[in-house]
Amino acid sequence: MEIGLVALLRAAWIAGTLPILIASIPSPRLRSFYQALLGFAKRGKIMQSSSHKLTVPQKFFCHFYVVAVVWTTLLLVITWFYAYRMEPPVSEPSLYSSIASHLAGGSTIFTFHRSRSTTAEHRCMVWQSVFLLLLMETQVLRRLFDTIYVFKYSPSARMHIFGYLTGLFFYTAAPLSLCSSCAPEVFKFAANWLVEFIVKGKNRMSVTEFDMWAFVSPLIKFRWHLWIGAAIFLWGWLHQRRCHAILGSLRDDTEEVEGYFIPSGDWFTYVSSPHYLAEIVIYAGLLVASGASDLTIWLLFGFVVSNLVFAAAETQRWYVRKFDNYPSERFAIFPFIY
Repeated sequence: MEIGLVALLRAAWIAGTLPILIASIPSPRLRSFYQALLGFAKRGKIMQSSSHKLTVPQKFFCHFYVVAVVWTTLLLVITWFYAYRMEPPVSEPSLYSSIASHLAGGSTIFTFHRSRSTTAEHRCMVWQSVFLLLLMETQVLRRLFDTIYVFKYSPSARMHIFGYLTGLFFYTAAPLSLCSSCAPEVFKFAANWLVEFIVKGKNRMSVTEFDMWAFVSPLIKFRWHLWIGAAIFLWGWLHQRRCHAILGSLRDDTEEVEGYFIPSGDWFTYVSSPHYLAEIVIYAGLLVASGASDLTIWLLFGFVVSNLVFAAAETQRWYVRKFDNYPSERFAIFPFIY
């Protein structure tokens, strides 16, 4: 199951990234392919108001983050509880008492008790997944808040249904990719717990003593790369929050909800799509926090970069066409590079 899940996620990220890379090749032969892909990716201001075929309102962005919050929270809770159950208790039972318990007919229906023998490296990997999911949770919660309270979508703003479905897929697969190395065993743990609950009932469930310190202490004993990754993540997170606030403030006047203005401030000084740049920084932080050793997270990062660079290039062209006085020194997404 583990190989199947990881392989499926990796294949999905490759399948999502390759068309973008191919469309980005500056060749006349690929012009029609580029236009077709761009039609799927267009939304909001860069989508023509007459292009409403197979589109949904852009305010449906909210659906992405509702799904993301529910799914990430579920993964975080069961992975965290699984990691806690894997931790050896403060006082390990002796070999003789374990054997005695087994001979006395101790229950074995639930195979993930805290005395489960695991290597320290494996436990560290599971706790790392908990940490990555915690970071993802802070991201999707803020994105949900921004979508509801910060952005003021134009009533005519639309996005292609393909882009809408891609967004739903992304916010399902991205959190799963962050814990893909342990997800199969976590799902098995959750399934076993559910079976025990159904078979025994609430009153006969095995009781595990809850230790709050054991529940959180592994999170503060991480290696250096997790904290460096968290710092990079926080840097991008804060700047994206500021850039979203700037974009939202451009439409504080509801009567001007159909108008467009040149944003300024924060990273808008350097690039046209700083919120996309901040998103790339956020996922770079997740990549560093993972130790940059998981191919699945590398492929997730590759999809994020290719997708946002593709969108930023079109946004840059739209700004230049729309405003005669658009700052010529602004780059599309990477300062002084592109």
